[in-house]
Amino acid sequence: MIKLIKPAVTMLLIWTLLTGVIYPALVTGLAQVLFPNQANGSILRDKQDKAVGSALIGQPFSGKGYFWGRPSATSPYPYNAGASSGSNLGPTNPALADAVKHRIDALQAGDSQNKTPVPVDLVTASGSGLDPHISPAAAEFQINRIANARHVDPQKLQEMVQRHTEGRHWGFLGEPRVNVLALNLALDAMQ
Repeated sequence: MIKLIKPAVTMLLIWTLLTGVIYPALVTGLAQVLFPNQANGSILRDKQDKAVGSALIGQPFSGKGYFWGRPSATSPYPYNAGASSGSNLGPTNPALADAVKHRIDALQAGDSQNKTPVPVDLVTASGSGLDPHISPAAAEFQINRIANARHVDPQKLQEMVQRHTEGRHWGFLGEPRVNVLALNLALDAMQ
């Protein structure tokens, strides 16, 4: 019996060392060297160099002078990374229709002059409930509200949105998008 246990314990220790220590240390080291920003959470900083959030997780903005992101379906508070999930409300669910209507009403109350159609990503949550991006159309929809709240030329905000618009991954995957936190940090830096 000892002849069987000794090789089994030896293999357990070897594989534990390889897969539990050496491999993770190697991958972590390579990530720190090759992709330090991503490996450390893609942290964004304000003009005082204070960490204010990650470029990978949305944050709630509700002030009239800020760009608003996609709604979050996480609980007990928005953009809770520990509770990532969609709302699971189907397109025929009356609760979804009510939530979208309330969101449209809030957007229109924030800018009663804006009569353009509300972009869908401003009134529906993403699949994870954590999406940090909005479409360029959703950012442009908010320009007049922000310009009025901050007393800024709308053309400057339009240019800012264009500078912060990220293209498709590798030129063909996904859609153009704007990171809301990065855009709001640039907005604060402009003031």
